[in-house]
Amino acid sequence: MSEEKELSVIDVKEEGKGNAHSVNMEVKKEYVERKRWLFLGLPFTFTKYTITEDVLTINKGLLKTSENDCYMYKVTDVELLISFWERLAGLGTIRCITGDKTHPELFIQHVCHSKEIKNFILQKSEAARIKRRTVNMQDIGGMPVPPEMMDVDEFN
Repeated sequence: MSEEKELSVIDVKEEGKGNAHSVNMEVKKEYVERKRWLFLGLPFTFTKYTITEDVLTINKGLLKTSENDCYMYKVTDVELLISFWERLAGLGTIRCITGDKTHPELFIQHVCHSKEIKNFILQKSEAARIKRRTVNMQDIGGMPVPPEMMDVDEFN
């Protein structure tokens, strides 16, 4: 069962000496999804994905648990993968390529509403990079400079 929560954060500020009040209401989205079996899409696994505007969290395990977090600004690319059996069950797998050292690729496997979640991650990761001003600090895999273009005096 997919849970989409909207968390409201309300700031009330008083302005000046009068009775004028300003209410700033900010709505934050959060997706809570469980990994599912391909058989009928039943959520009988112990993996839970929580996706907020700032962090992507993967909780795994029943007896031995592990929690893996990845900040949204580190997500560089998002891919939606849907196999034939996933399509029959109404599921999808999201592959996130990150700049995280421990997990350069995160897989959000066999979840409902996969296209909506993929678009949410894509939008929020871009917004987080702009907010932190890290847009131009990513390695986009540029071609190396050919030897004939290098200045030989720089290296001597």
